[in-house]
Amino acid sequence: MKKITTIGLDLAKHVFQIHGADAEGSPVFNRKLRRAEVLRFFAKQPSCLVGLEACGSSHYWARQIAALGHDVRVIPPVYVKPFVKRGKTDAADAEAISEAVTRKTMRFVPIKSAEQQAAAMVLKTRSLLVRQQTQAINALRAHLSELGIITAIGTTKVSGLIDIVRDATDARLPKTARFALSTLANQIEALFAQIVKLEREIVAEAKRDEDMRRLATIPGVGPITAASIKALVPDPGGFKSARHFAAWLGLTPRSHSSGGKERLGGISKMGNPELRSLLVLGASSVLRRVRGNDKAPKWLSALLTRRPYKVVAVALANKTARVIWALLTKGGIYRGMAPVDSVANA
Repeated sequence: MKKITTIGLDLAKHVFQIHGADAEGSPVFNRKLRRAEVLRFFAKQPSCLVGLEACGSSHYWARQIAALGHDVRVIPPVYVKPFVKRGKTDAADAEAISEAVTRKTMRFVPIKSAEQQAAAMVLKTRSLLVRQQTQAINALRAHLSELGIITAIGTTKVSGLIDIVRDATDARLPKTARFALSTLANQIEALFAQIVKLEREIVAEAKRDEDMRRLATIPGVGPITAASIKALVPDPGGFKSARHFAAWLGLTPRSHSSGGKERLGGISKMGNPELRSLLVLGASSVLRRVRGNDKAPKWLSALLTRRPYKVVAVALANKTARVIWALLTKGGIYRGMAPVDSVANA
């Protein structure tokens, strides 16, 4: 039997597909494995290159297989797709992964530790609760507006609507409506308490972690953004430059060039959308205090006079991303831009 040097593993919940190839790339086997058989199979194999497609469980399996002595690489699905010959089958996917992992110019996903995944879970849980709170608030506003009751925008104004719902003497609400909307009011308050609890834990962790404290010196970067970067960017040194990091976040222009003519469009919006949104929101919080502020950086004030507000916010987010990469890879704290008074960090 030929010596196996490369294995492509197509992950699933119960039934996995593996494709083995020799040093010349010739197929050796392509078969199914049950979940309980996966680690036993790799324990019997000589050390080889193993490719996985990035998905929900890929980091777990990468750690388990790497512990058996294999060189494990995780590939983004978008880079595997071009190697699928025809059709969509597990066997074709495993073969495509096996071929893609051997490419010299392939870009891989850094393998996260269990602690990094746990930190990301805290942030994702907070994000989920914020979305649920927004849905509940919108539902409460919509129902009360049908009865002619409205209030100003913003989550801080919702407490007035909750007081109306719980005021049994308010004749504007029928008894049945008050019964239904009380459930929404209770849900909003419960979600708010849970969000505050998670944010306190995130802020406490940001104060304990040295990297997060240094990131917080950047205008527009607060505990939530710093914690997101720490959890979602496991290896900043894996990027060749600050521009590569900004491009990974989707903050660089989309290129569509041909025939020697360079055409740049809007930002690519690749990478993690939540992390990109946090950077743009942080940049927006800085810009809100730039107009009419004599202490603001001259280049930023001049840019606001030439470009639309949102374009400048994205440009500043791009700059912030590059500064973040520099701090994480070279150390130190941010000293470049003079602080803008009362900047609200995200």
